[in-house]
Amino acid sequence: MSAEPAPAPAAPEPAPAPEPPAEHRALVLTGFGGYDKVKVQARRGAEPRPGEVSVTVRACGLNFADLMARQGLYDRLPPPPVCPGMECAGTVRALGDGVRDRQVGDKVMVLARSGLWQEVVNVPASHTFPMPEGMSFEEAAALLVNYITAYMILFDFGNLRPNQSVLIHMAAGGVGIAAIQLCKTVENVTIFGTASASKHEYLKESGVAHPIDYRTMDYAEEVRKISPKGVDIVLDPLGGSDTSKAFNLLKPMGKVITYGVANLLTGQKKNLMAMAKTWWNQFSITALQLLHQNKAVCGYHLGYLDEEVELLRSVVAKLVNLYSQGKIKPKIDSVWPFDQVAEAMKQMQEKKNVGKVILVPEAPKEEPKKAEN
Repeated sequence: MSAEPAPAPAAPEPAPAPEPPAEHRALVLTGFGGYDKVKVQARRGAEPRPGEVSVTVRACGLNFADLMARQGLYDRLPPPPVCPGMECAGTVRALGDGVRDRQVGDKVMVLARSGLWQEVVNVPASHTFPMPEGMSFEEAAALLVNYITAYMILFDFGNLRPNQSVLIHMAAGGVGIAAIQLCKTVENVTIFGTASASKHEYLKESGVAHPIDYRTMDYAEEVRKISPKGVDIVLDPLGGSDTSKAFNLLKPMGKVITYGVANLLTGQKKNLMAMAKTWWNQFSITALQLLHQNKAVCGYHLGYLDEEVELLRSVVAKLVNLYSQGKIKPKIDSVWPFDQVAEAMKQMQEKKNVGKVILVPEAPKEEPKKAEN
């Protein structure tokens, strides 16, 4: 019997091609205008660059700046098409070269100028903050923007001290509730808060001594009835003529901190009349007039502090400490999947929310209903 021919040597297998990064879902602002301008789209991911971490996002915060960005009224957002979103929370899935202070699996809160309304985000590790023990992803997505803003306004600019009085506008919103909770960490602070009447019960329970319905009464008159001299600090997210009212409500040595122009938002789309009215009524004062008044006017914009990493880190450390002590706790108004972003924005823009409006990539899974007997 003849021996069988030896099999030909097998050709070397080609090296497997590197897998392309997986696609993920993102919310994209496709142009300026109404609620329909924010759409769910597929995006191709990328590996984190040196100094970055990649985060699987579990919850995102919706902020007033996002509503203004949709109408083309927020100058820190790149031009469309662009992914909005200034804060989110999730789990670290990959590390870029050189990242030493984060591990895969860490639960983190993320702060950025934009781009966080996605299922996966790559961000500088310095823009992430470890979540405190026991905090949910929804709470973590509700903490950074609102509480950093409220903290820095009240303590860094406002220098809030015991026995002072504070007027908080939009008191049932994200910054409003954060400010109320932070005021409660200082002894004997009297809080005035403006909100529609349906929210007053909640505000009283939260520590607002004097809730005022701005829709049916002149809040400045109401404050004067209770406190003829006015108040020590006014938090002004409204702009326009309300900044003048705020300034006039201050006691000697009082401070108004303006941090938004909510009066520009009157409907789904940009309203040129509202813009003209707001800018026409914009508060203006000279240094010499300030000298005679013994009052301070401060402007705060978190979007322009995004490079101040050490400053923000120190504020977040204080907030995490207060959370761990049970002194602050984000209040979640509602949670919406990406597919319902229009309804989420409407909830906030129509001022129906009490607390923070949260976006999540997927609809929360419903608990299986128990069979009824």
